[in-house]
Amino acid sequence: MNPGESFIDEVTISVRAGDGGDGCVSMRREKFVPRGGPNGGDGGNGGDIVITADRGLSTLQDRRMRRVIRSESGDKGGGSNRTGRGGRMEAIRVPVGTIVFDCSGDDEALLADLCADGDEVLIAHGGRGGRGNARFAKATRQTPDFAERGQPGQLRELRLSLKLLADVGLVGFPNAGKSTLLRRISAAKPRVAAYPFTTLTPSLGVVEVGDRRIVAADIPGLIEGASGGVGLGHRFLRHIERTRVLVHLLDAGSLVLESADLLQRYGAIRHELGAYQPELLEREELVVLSKIDLVPDPRVLESVEAELRGRGLRVLRVSAATGAGVNALQQAMLQSVDAADAAPQSDEGVA
Repeated sequence: MNPGESFIDEVTISVRAGDGGDGCVSMRREKFVPRGGPNGGDGGNGGDIVITADRGLSTLQDRRMRRVIRSESGDKGGGSNRTGRGGRMEAIRVPVGTIVFDCSGDDEALLADLCADGDEVLIAHGGRGGRGNARFAKATRQTPDFAERGQPGQLRELRLSLKLLADVGLVGFPNAGKSTLLRRISAAKPRVAAYPFTTLTPSLGVVEVGDRRIVAADIPGLIEGASGGVGLGHRFLRHIERTRVLVHLLDAGSLVLESADLLQRYGAIRHELGAYQPELLEREELVVLSKIDLVPDPRVLESVEAELRGRGLRVLRVSAATGAGVNALQQAMLQSVDAADAAPQSDEGVA
C-alpha cells in the first residue's frame, strides 16, 4: 500500500450486463431471383461481467470511484443473414482476498471468495441476442415479417468486502507499537505518532527472513468491546480471520510509565478475539513485550514473562526503536508460520 493511500475495504456497486441486440427483419431482393426469402440476421449477445482477483491491487478504492458498471450491449442483426457483433465482456479487478456478496434480494448471498491471484467469477450474464426473421421461416410461413428483440442483461447489486491475506497479524491495544514494528521488520511505511489510534487503516508489509518471505499485517484499533463493534471493531477484526499466526504486542513501556496491567490487556484482547470468532484462539501465537527501550530495569518484566510462559506461550522482548530482539522475532514468526502450515486445517478455521 502506498503511503497516504486511503484503505477502502468495503464497497457496494451496481453491475448491469450488456443487452442482447435485436434480430433483423429483412427480405432477400436480388435481380433474376423472383422469389426472395427472409434473410434477417440475429442480434449479438450482450457482454458478460466478471470479477477477477489481482494481486497488484491492495484496496477497493477504484470500485468506490466507479459504483455503476455496465458492459457493452450487442449490435442489431443485419440483412443477408448478418449476425450483430457481440458486446465486449467487462472485467472488474479487485484485490486478492475480496469476498463478493449478492445483495439484490432481501437476503444477502455469497457469490465468491477470491483468495488467489487470477481467481475469476462470472457475476452478470449478458442478454441473448434476438433471432432474425430468417429463423422463423418454415413451410407454412415462408415470409415472416417479424423478428425477436434482444434480452436485457442481468442486473445485480453487489457488496465487495476485502479480508487481508497475511501470514502474520500484529494485534494489541492502540499505541502498543504495531506500526513501528511493521516499519522495522518490513518496507511498509504506516503512519506512526506518539498518541493512540494513529493507525486507522490496516497495513501490509513483506518480511524477509533469509531467502524466505512472509506477509505481516498491522491490525489497528482493537480495544475492549471491539467484537461488539466498538471503535469499528468488526471492520478491523475481519482482517485477522485469514492470518495464520497472531503476534500479540504488549507495551512494556506502559508497565513503567502508567503501571499498566499487561496481563489484563492481554486477556482483554484475547476475549475480543474469541467473542468475534472462537477459532482465532486456536491460532499459532507469539507474545511480544514491545518498547523495552523504555524500561530502565528489565527485571520488572520477569513476573509478566513467567506468567505468560506458564500458559505455554512463547514470549519475546523487542524494541522497534533500537532493533533489539527484532531478528529473533522474525525467526520466531517464520517458525510459527511453518508450524501453522504443518498443522491440520479445519473447515471452521478458514474464513
